[in-house]
Amino acid sequence: MLPRRTLCFAVLLATTACTRPALQPVPTDRPIIIAHRGASGHRPEHTVAAYTLAVEMGADFIEPDLVSTKDGVLVARHENEIGGTTDVASKFPERRTRKVVDGDTMTGWFTEDFTLAELRTLRARERLSFRSHAYDGQFPIPTFDEVLALADSLGRARGRVVGVYPETKHPSYHRAIGLPLEPALLASLRARGLDRRDAPVYIQSFEDGNLRALRGQTRVRLVYLVSERALTPARLRDIATFADGVGVNQRLVVAPDSAAVPSRVIRDAHDAGLKVHVWTLRSEPVFLAARYGGDPVAEVREMVRLGVDGIFGDFPDVVARGLDVAPTRR
Repeated sequence: MLPRRTLCFAVLLATTACTRPALQPVPTDRPIIIAHRGASGHRPEHTVAAYTLAVEMGADFIEPDLVSTKDGVLVARHENEIGGTTDVASKFPERRTRKVVDGDTMTGWFTEDFTLAELRTLRARERLSFRSHAYDGQFPIPTFDEVLALADSLGRARGRVVGVYPETKHPSYHRAIGLPLEPALLASLRARGLDRRDAPVYIQSFEDGNLRALRGQTRVRLVYLVSERALTPARLRDIATFADGVGVNQRLVVAPDSAAVPSRVIRDAHDAGLKVHVWTLRSEPVFLAARYGGDPVAEVREMVRLGVDGIFGDFPDVVARGLDVAPTRR
């Protein structure tokens, strides 16, 4: 017989579980909306403000790119070089250095040279000159654990699941300098009960080596980001041995010219059992193909007609409009 205290606690847990409202799951009857670095067309990328606005606009998933600090903490930055996305140059001018990252020589400031405490002193800024800089200097760099907590709280406030779609950035480079990304990534997911097949999580990478290794370490769905143009059926079948989907540039799906003919990529990927998530839709004229006539919603709707399973966008409100998804503000 259970002790009285244990019995009462069990009853309390059961009662709480029964009364807690279930969250609406991520939709499966339409392409998922993936907020590329958050609502990065509206707020500085990879900030709590950008992620929060993205969810308000209807995003199903928020995307944190992950790099490591000197003390092994995963933070959300598009690159480990942060000179263009923070005020690090004015606060740590002496830390400027030159490195070779995945074969590219880069000069700047790198997250792996800073502790988390030092990065906490920085503030984000808009990377692109033609986007608004009204929010520069306002938002700190979030950790991956903070992004996970944010997704959970935003989802509960809105009664729906908000997924996370982390990308391991330069995993081979990080491993070579003694700061591998994968152990910390999996530890954070497991701490929140997210290391399971049906978790609202996709892990993505441009490197197939770390995805092949992750396949034996986690049940979370994996997505291989494709930069190659020759995506043959045989290559897609190989990808299907270690990944659940491919992330492809929209130009691999359909070329930007006015007489564009859709490629076979979506059909061949589906035949191999892979999901297809396209990146990255952006609304500005410099990014938008001429045949859309200045209407970014037309690009979204074309991707839907072609059968994609998910869409990365800097402007999740535009993607949501193209899918007839209403905003979900509290």
